[in-house]
Amino acid sequence: MAKNDWKKRDGVVFSTNPDFKYDSRDYEEETQTLAPEKQKLTVCIDRSGRAGKQVTLVKGFIGNDEDLTALGKKLKTKCGVGGSVKDGEIIIQGDLRDKIVELLTRDGYKAKRGN
Repeated sequence: MAKNDWKKRDGVVFSTNPDFKYDSRDYEEETQTLAPEKQKLTVCIDRSGRAGKQVTLVKGFIGNDEDLTALGKKLKTKCGVGGSVKDGEIIIQGDLRDKIVELLTRDGYKAKRGN
């Protein structure tokens, strides 16, 4: 048995049955990334909690973290600015809403400009 095999046991505290088998499920199911044509992304600006600095947020991406990170890196590179990917959102430094919407629509995403 693996060292941390007890962490995968689901719903059983103790069993007296000698033939009992633990139900070990993998709950980390990977979500499938939708095609760019089916993605509905919203590009908006945010200042709250950032000491008055403006950042552009890309919200609404449905898919796995690797694809979101790759899209974030591509947008940061094309815009020539910094940023990050957190909590399913792409954060780009500065007010670049128009440029990001243009880049996303060119790649086939359904992107609209928020506030």
